[in-house]
Amino acid sequence: MKPEIDSESVNTINHCVAVDPLKAGSQGNVVISRYSWVTIPFYSVLMTALLAMLVTGCSEPVPVLGEASYQINQSTVRCAAGAKPGSSNAANSESTAEGIKFSVRTPLNYDPTIVHPLLMVYAPAKKNRYNSERLMDFTLQATTAGFVVAYADHRGLTPTRIIELSTIPALVAKKWCIDQKRIFLTGHSDGGTVSMALAFMAGTKNIPAAIAPSAVGIRGADLMDRKCPAPIPVMVMHSAKDSLFPGYGMETVLWWASCNQCDLNSSVTLNNGCITYNGCADQSQVWYCEGSGSHSEWPGMNESIIDFFTQVDSGYANGIKG
Repeated sequence: MKPEIDSESVNTINHCVAVDPLKAGSQGNVVISRYSWVTIPFYSVLMTALLAMLVTGCSEPVPVLGEASYQINQSTVRCAAGAKPGSSNAANSESTAEGIKFSVRTPLNYDPTIVHPLLMVYAPAKKNRYNSERLMDFTLQATTAGFVVAYADHRGLTPTRIIELSTIPALVAKKWCIDQKRIFLTGHSDGGTVSMALAFMAGTKNIPAAIAPSAVGIRGADLMDRKCPAPIPVMVMHSAKDSLFPGYGMETVLWWASCNQCDLNSSVTLNNGCITYNGCADQSQVWYCEGSGSHSEWPGMNESIIDFFTQVDSGYANGIKG
């Protein structure tokens, strides 16, 4: 059963739908006919290169998987042998009920009888699951740390589609041995918006154990009238040079820090450059990590993200240690 959509979420998401810079009018279009000096041989080479890029972007990647270190003891939580039919290593053609495709990556030595945390990665605008995997590049590090990783295709954001995207972790857990209390969400741009929205929407806020959104299209003003969810660890990444959503990251992180009952007047700068607030309830840390790239650039803080999620992972001692 899908979560229901509350009216507050409809209003918030309708305000927060990300603008795709690739759809930003004629300035973003390539008009070959304008350049009369383009010769036929050069045009042919250009078209070949563009076609190769398109094919590469849409083709199935060959993932490089890491080998997890399973620490098995009497407290290790198990799935029954044969209960989870999901293939080990890589699956590329999974789908939601409405046809949103997603792929799944497991540790190289995946044990289908041991419960794993899930890293759910939501794609930026106009990116499919393969583009997203290449851009954010979590597979090797996350599977080495013992995570199963899922990458979803992008769909234009509406409350209904966000609800559909929210069903993917449960679909993964039907076929792979996943602890549904250990689901971690991340994504960039539209994908960051999805991962953050799922943590505060009434019908989905119970899904994530922690979130690490990047370049979100949600403003602080969009959140002011929303009821805070229960404290949840949050790592917000946003560039100081993001001209599409300027200042949105700091606005949203202050809302999350307030919801988590952190001391907004007491913060510490970590070794990775992120700011963390002190005194948060239930050890629900709130980090703000400010970059300097453009909106479209993934911040590349994969190691910090995985470390953040691993610290949060309530099942870290339940059998998996990266």
